[in-house]
Amino acid sequence: MKLQPSADELDYQKFLVEVKARVTGARIAAARAVSRELIELYWNLGALIVGRQESLGWGQSIVERLAADLRAAFPGASGFSPQNLWSMRQLFVTYRDSPNLQQLVGEIPWGQNVLILQRVKDPAARQYYLEATARLGWTRDVLLNQIKAGAWQASLEQKTHNFPAVLPAHLAEQADEAMKSRYSLEFLGISEAVLERELEQRLLARLKDFLIELGYGFCFIGSQHRVMLGDKEYFIDLLFYHRYLKCLVAIELKTGEFKPEYAGKMDFYLNLLNEKEKAVDDNPSIGIILCAERDRLEVEFSLKTKGNPIGVAEYHLTHRPPEEWQDRLPGEKDWQRLLAEAGVNTHEEKEGDE
Repeated sequence: MKLQPSADELDYQKFLVEVKARVTGARIAAARAVSRELIELYWNLGALIVGRQESLGWGQSIVERLAADLRAAFPGASGFSPQNLWSMRQLFVTYRDSPNLQQLVGEIPWGQNVLILQRVKDPAARQYYLEATARLGWTRDVLLNQIKAGAWQASLEQKTHNFPAVLPAHLAEQADEAMKSRYSLEFLGISEAVLERELEQRLLARLKDFLIELGYGFCFIGSQHRVMLGDKEYFIDLLFYHRYLKCLVAIELKTGEFKPEYAGKMDFYLNLLNEKEKAVDDNPSIGIILCAERDRLEVEFSLKTKGNPIGVAEYHLTHRPPEEWQDRLPGEKDWQRLLAEAGVNTHEEKEGDE
């Protein structure tokens, strides 16, 4: 028989939780303070280098010499390589005319700053990744994945959901930020059509990559999650909990194009989750229907009568070129013509084959 803990023990456990939270909070605050001081130092060094080059006409060699002298003067310190000094210079040059971005630069670690400088050239895109990293706490690996997946471009696409109609304004905005218009599943290595069950199994096998693609805050609960209603049982493809939205998130996988009945099924599942599994202090459960294709108008009409928050997003299994390039790519007839000009026989029939 298991003994119940005493009142004193319960009080102590609550006290311990509070103390641990204070220690963790202080450590995070201290780390952020150190990071801000480091970024400020690097910013100032970059400003000094640019200032001397502009006023005295010093060339590129000053960076190499300064790096060597700094490492000799501070042998135990890191961060004074020529490459890092060039990054400091680039940081200052890139953001010196943008006060708003200067503040964001100080809110994220140096490694993430360098990654954005190296990988992102569009000013609007840089602002997006700076803001997202500061707000969501993206690690360097997560940030790299988001850049490679085109998170900024995806954020510009119109998302299809009914969040504003069924959620409080502040929660609807947060849910919109947490959801993407499309998701890149190219990490699965699938080059041909697969069944929904196989797609689910592939995602489970690469769950870490899928969580990174979903975005910060998603916590995996289970696949084929069973929910009972009377004597009947129903299964949700993938179930997550979102730490910041504080709600359950159900994801249904569809390998074809979106159909209106999918919205009704998801609405039913969310009713079950809210009735059977949502905690008292949780926000309403959210559903995401992940499909290969969707018609925006059809989705909008399908969600009009639904009382639960539902979003519909696309996924792609291979890298898609930017939309502005689509018209420039050769079509099927173009490929046939090019192959014919190259002397390649595109017909399967061969004389003598039986």
